[in-house]
Amino acid sequence: MRSVITGGAGFIGSHLAEHLLALGDEVVVLDDFSTGARANLGPFADDPRLEIVEGSVLAPRLVAQTIRGADRVFHLAAAVGVHRIIERPLEGLRINLHGTENVLDACRDAEVPPLIVSTSEVYGKNTADKLSEDADRILGSPLTARWTYAAAKGLDESFAHAYGKEYGLPTRIVRPFNTVGPRQTGRYGMVVPRLVAQALRGEPLTVYGDGLQTRCFSYVGDVVPAMERLSVCADAVGQAVNLGGAEEISILDLARRILAVTGSPSDIVHVPYELAYGDGFEEMRRRVPDNSRAGALVGYEPRTGIDEMIRRVGEAVADPGVVRVAAGVARTTAGVP
Repeated sequence: MRSVITGGAGFIGSHLAEHLLALGDEVVVLDDFSTGARANLGPFADDPRLEIVEGSVLAPRLVAQTIRGADRVFHLAAAVGVHRIIERPLEGLRINLHGTENVLDACRDAEVPPLIVSTSEVYGKNTADKLSEDADRILGSPLTARWTYAAAKGLDESFAHAYGKEYGLPTRIVRPFNTVGPRQTGRYGMVVPRLVAQALRGEPLTVYGDGLQTRCFSYVGDVVPAMERLSVCADAVGQAVNLGGAEEISILDLARRILAVTGSPSDIVHVPYELAYGDGFEEMRRRVPDNSRAGALVGYEPRTGIDEMIRRVGEAVADPGVVRVAAGVARTTAGVP
């Protein structure tokens, strides 16, 4: 198949590109490299079946040219990370709204089925046990920057659903829950690589707020194959599908696990939200997915545990100055980037 990935140089996108190449696809990556990195494509950049197109999903002609002739499209291009959303809300709104509409228009014209990658953020402040895809969305004020991302991604889903209803475009939607793994950076607020890097450098692990907020982290190596299978699953057309982890853990306990796995001597310090994100920031206290729909459709089962995720992230961020230790990933003897 010929597969197009918007945002294909990002964390999840690059893993998806690698997976599709391994399956035998021709892969076209469209990325403006604002948050994605060419280094993410490095391990397979020389594959003759990989084509890299530098550009933005905000350029409709380029999007149309890139999608024409494809068999399927994975739309991952988006503004990412809490810090970036808060600091540059207009950019996030434009990319998520106008960019998605450009992709859907191009898919409709070329008769190519898209898989829209949304986010668990759409559930907002709903703290129910095991959020199903039909759960209510509970969002804060639209004037609070934190909620612009959730609102925009929700509208992305509405766009996709409407294109299916009005134009017959076979759209599919996935909602990843806190996906982690190698190539993810803590630069934009992603908690696992940020805390792991701090532990490996022997720095204090900064936990925001009281640390009792809980998440279910999913591993990119479990999520990406499920995305691929969903993209060709007839029963997934017109549906949204959760792809989350199996273990609920507080951020404070996550920090403790990171210290144990890495063998780091670091301390844990608490940082008030207003210092990390500015005044008016709102956090979700709990987010737990119901993965049963993904299990029924494509046999999705999150197999990678949190300790293993920590090990693999640690191996990815460690530099040659890091010495391996039997008890965990590494103990720092030199700087870690």
